[in-house]
Amino acid sequence: MIKPPLVKVISIPYLFGMTDGLGQARRIAELLVHLGRAARVEDTRSRLTAAQWTCLRFFASANGSTRTPSAFARFQATTRGTASQTIKTLEQRGLITRHKSATDGRSVRFDLTSTGQAMLDEDPLRDLVGSIGDLAQGQRADLLEALSHLTASLAGTRQTQAFGTCSDCTHFTPAGDSGYCACMAVALATDEIDRLCASYDGPVRATQLEEGPSNDRA
Repeated sequence: MIKPPLVKVISIPYLFGMTDGLGQARRIAELLVHLGRAARVEDTRSRLTAAQWTCLRFFASANGSTRTPSAFARFQATTRGTASQTIKTLEQRGLITRHKSATDGRSVRFDLTSTGQAMLDEDPLRDLVGSIGDLAQGQRADLLEALSHLTASLAGTRQTQAFGTCSDCTHFTPAGDSGYCACMAVALATDEIDRLCASYDGPVRATQLEEGPSNDRA
């Protein structure tokens, strides 16, 4: 009688990593990574690469002090050289324009041009934005709070720069429709409060890397 070959049986819960809390956390992490990749998919009609879209979004959503090459490099978790090349391409295509810092002549910041603003209408991320918009308001609020916490926690664990907005930053003191930033020691304009900031310090407190002065020369 011929014996059937031995087959290692793997349970369905193990395959999907849902056997315990750690497995559930892994599954959530995998879904977040998959969602990020799916949102970045480029089709033949896309006029920008995924990295260029990220750069354009960054300069559209960051506050004035954060729209610099070094801040974008940290946000993208890439080298300064790679970030500068992406920025250069967008600048050559007339999507962003540079301005010298009023306080430091060696530094520059970038703003979107009218062409760059118009390009955002083609942003492939709009499909994901629409799907999130279909969630109930409470679901969106809970998701935003959870993701903001995860972002700050991961940055603390890896001792890298976290990015966020004023609403949950420890440096921010609200004052009516505006507020005050203790880190920058400045009053904030109303339209700056909901923008990304490289000086963000969220509710998850952790030791950050000591960084030298940023070099944001052109």
